[in-house]
Amino acid sequence: MNASGPPLLRAFGLSFARSDEAIFGPLDLEVFAAEALLVEGANGSGKTTLLRVLAGLLQPGSGRVEWSGREEHRQIAATHVGLLGHLLGHKGELSCLENLQFVRGLHGSRPGADEAACLAEVGLAGYEDQPARALSAGQRKRLALARLRLMPARLWLLDEPFANLDLQGIDLVNLLIERHLGDGGGALLTSHGAYATGAYRTRLLRLERPA
Repeated sequence: MNASGPPLLRAFGLSFARSDEAIFGPLDLEVFAAEALLVEGANGSGKTTLLRVLAGLLQPGSGRVEWSGREEHRQIAATHVGLLGHLLGHKGELSCLENLQFVRGLHGSRPGADEAACLAEVGLAGYEDQPARALSAGQRKRLALARLRLMPARLWLLDEPFANLDLQGIDLVNLLIERHLGDGGGALLTSHGAYATGAYRTRLLRLERPA
């Protein structure tokens, strides 16, 4: 329990099944401001599915999710959550700057955030007019990180954020998470292997496929 206030996210008895096959759960979890919850598990243990349920993209088989004490529905999740998944969600025909402007139009932005500054923060200064489809895989991931930094969402859901990154990329992800937590946000990360932890408070949840 974190004494600084109620959790940003709380799940009770959460489970999910597909074609009568249990994917995960039931499980309880909490994520507080200024901390990260690392969900570890082997491939196929349900980590990505869990994040999609928490983001309101899938309906759980049982249990419920609360955001700052309010029961989850898609509209609430959309305003509270910044999701970084395997599909990064860029519009390829738009420039980097236009992609962030599109996000601002949909979700707003955190106080003081600026599209160009968010691009510079992730190492994409000078790429403002570059179409997203012309970026390398690593640059597209940086653009997704810039989108998270722009959004007002207090909770980040990060699916394998360190996958396929070099040490510089891992350091950048950790730095951005640390800044987000310092701003009063929280983060839930998944990993199936070694985790290069940053200088921020992290709790661990081990996810096992139900027997």
